[in-house]
Amino acid sequence: MQKVYLDNAATTAIRPEVIDRMADVMRNQFGNASSTHSFGRSAKALLEQCRKNIAAHLNAEASEIVFTSGGTEADNFALRSAVRDLGVTKIITSRIEHHAVLHTAEQLQKEYNIDVEYVKLDAHGGVVLESLEDLLKEEGKKLVSLMHINNEVGNMLNLEQVSNLCKTYDALMHSDTVQSIGHYKLDLKKLKVDYLAASAHKFHGPKGVGFCFVRNGSGLKPLIYGGEQERGYRAGTESIHNIVGMSEALDLSYKNIETEKQHIINL
Repeated sequence: MQKVYLDNAATTAIRPEVIDRMADVMRNQFGNASSTHSFGRSAKALLEQCRKNIAAHLNAEASEIVFTSGGTEADNFALRSAVRDLGVTKIITSRIEHHAVLHTAEQLQKEYNIDVEYVKLDAHGGVVLESLEDLLKEEGKKLVSLMHINNEVGNMLNLEQVSNLCKTYDALMHSDTVQSIGHYKLDLKKLKVDYLAASAHKFHGPKGVGFCFVRNGSGLKPLIYGGEQERGYRAGTESIHNIVGMSEALDLSYKNIETEKQHIINL
């Protein structure tokens, strides 16, 4: 009996083309991207090529893409640095966010004595904009963290509307877009979000790699200290084969987006 996999919201199978590309990199381009010899320079060039490719899909600058171990680290990076380094005193989120956001906000509340406020939701899990605006009117430096597509109930946030509202009240905006990157097209020149989190294994890429979009001039500081990788944002030798796999998977996801959307509709 052939098994049918129905849990793509949790993780996706790696595309065969991605596996082949990653295997080639592991065999032939295994240098450390921080090394100055030819192997290192080759790895560095590949790393930056992937960064530019991912940024192009999102209409972002390559300098705004910071590679991480996945969505959870990207969420932690944005929220923790916003509180620790940017003086955020209030996080506004919802009760149905991913635990990477909820538990991080709760921990930051304990560590820094910040306020954590929860926006009201409608019967379908959608954000009540009047409630969000009321919270934004309160005093203090604020960060709004609301996911684009919910991993449990599937509702979609109007990112443009919410990010515009945040900017009206001079609040920072973070969104966990783990469920939407690779499945919906985002224009980060148009959207007024400050930080986004993404994870490759949600769009048929490898596990253990993702990225954080950090808008230029945001002022975030590293979550992980050590070397000067990722322009000083994240220490540690970059996993080139995983990053290449993520870039390849994103290419294929957006290339096939309409075909796969129609396939799902037909189901």
